[in-house]
Amino acid sequence: MSTDLTRLLEEWPYDSDNAMRIITAKDGRSVLQVRQPLGIEQYELDGRPDGQRPEGFETVLDYIEHELAEFETTHGSEQGFELGEPAATLLQNEGVLYYYRYLLLFQLNDFERVIRDTAHNLRICDLLERYAADEEDAEAVLQFKPYIYRMNSVSRAMSLVQRDEHAEARSVLEAAIEVIQEMSEIDTPAFQFERVRSVNYLRSALEQINETPGDPVTELERELETAVQQEDYERAARLRDHIRELS
Repeated sequence: MSTDLTRLLEEWPYDSDNAMRIITAKDGRSVLQVRQPLGIEQYELDGRPDGQRPEGFETVLDYIEHELAEFETTHGSEQGFELGEPAATLLQNEGVLYYYRYLLLFQLNDFERVIRDTAHNLRICDLLERYAADEEDAEAVLQFKPYIYRMNSVSRAMSLVQRDEHAEARSVLEAAIEVIQEMSEIDTPAFQFERVRSVNYLRSALEQINETPGDPVTELERELETAVQQEDYERAARLRDHIRELS
């Protein structure tokens, strides 16, 4: 079998506006493919993004949670259970894979899967916060918890908006702002930045839902058109970025 990928890449030239597709694999499962400038990435839509089954479990997270349950059964409580550097690294690496996938799924408006994947990473945060033997191992992930929670909350809100449940969507965003503001402090620049940015983003999304009975993206697009007509290009750039994040 040839290892030259030239033909495959030529069949799908890179186009930033057409860089993702969902195809059916030979066994009938659907997979997500992403055309990058220098190659093609493939993600499983369900389970681990890379399709691996660590220690026979669907995810490293499932395996660690199984180990925790076994420890509690043996010792009568969770006291004494620790995650050393190897386990913490495995969890962190798995979280990165899920992060890559939920960013793509968010762009595809697959909010239910984004909710699932961000919930997975929030469970990783919880395990590391409670059981990491080294505080630095925990903080390497926890410093991004405001962002993960923001993506989870926005996806839940957008899913509700799609069902015309605007009051419920507002409640989700309001609660998320409070949760992020009350998160335990992590003394890193990334945490400070992500907390402020996430709260501001959620407030902006909340304003859009409050002002627009329908899809907030539609109203943003109208504002973008007006900004371009008025040659207010700085505002147009901000609106364009916001639209890309929401849709």
